[in-house]
Amino acid sequence: MFLLRELPIMKAQRSERFIGAHVSTRGGYLGAAKTALSLGASAFQYFPMNPRRLSTKIWNNQDAQACAQLCSEHGLLSIGHAPYPLNPAAEAAERELMVKLLKNALDITDACGSVGLVVHFGKYVGKDPLQGYKNIIQCLNSATQGYEGSSLILLENQAGEGAQLGLTMEEMVQIRKLCESPGKIGFCLDTCHAFASGLWQGHNWNELESKGLQLDYLPHMKAVHLNDSLHPYGSRRDRHANIGAGYIGRENFETLLNSPFLTHIPIVLETSSGTDGTHTQEIALVKSLVKNT
Repeated sequence: MFLLRELPIMKAQRSERFIGAHVSTRGGYLGAAKTALSLGASAFQYFPMNPRRLSTKIWNNQDAQACAQLCSEHGLLSIGHAPYPLNPAAEAAERELMVKLLKNALDITDACGSVGLVVHFGKYVGKDPLQGYKNIIQCLNSATQGYEGSSLILLENQAGEGAQLGLTMEEMVQIRKLCESPGKIGFCLDTCHAFASGLWQGHNWNELESKGLQLDYLPHMKAVHLNDSLHPYGSRRDRHANIGAGYIGRENFETLLNSPFLTHIPIVLETSSGTDGTHTQEIALVKSLVKNT
């Protein structure tokens, strides 16, 4: 499976940015990849299983392998997104189910040739946040034990809406360092979440980039969720807006997109479809913000 992830990197020398959107798997994993190509995308995100339920999936390996092959042939990068109810910070009584789901989803994303599986950092409702962190580490350790695939677990920063964990780079980096297999774990930066939580002010990407490099976050950032915000900075509200139509603004996205840390990784829109019912126009807009492509 390593070859399938290396080929797009070689093709990246021409455009460097892999830009796309979340797409449906109604036509299977291969169908998702074909949809991405039809949008003019060079990256995409998909749900490897039902996003609303905590249930494993019996999947078609032939379909997944065909997806990986098409991506390899066309220089597409992909990421899967774990089900929304999956909570790595859950207490021990629920951990077995969370681990089972993570392993199942990782097997699917690995077969599809995906860079990784995006997983929300987790919500902990107990009084001691330290226990929440311990739960996350134990869950990740169990999920990666014995796993030999190339697809990574990508921890996603949170907006702070209903969860006080996972709002900072420091948390992400420390959790990864404390895991038994940090090499199997990376990060996915959600721009709307970063803006809502107070992590990123929008206009200060260069400052955040320096901090992310110093903390050892950016070298392990393997994907970006590119979303504007319907609400102001620090709102703690997770409401996505189309690029340039929210409080972050097009100019700040242009600065972000031209960072060297956004080369060779999937950059995926999770925004509303355009007037044609697709993300074709918004993908073209995002591409236009990248210099020298």
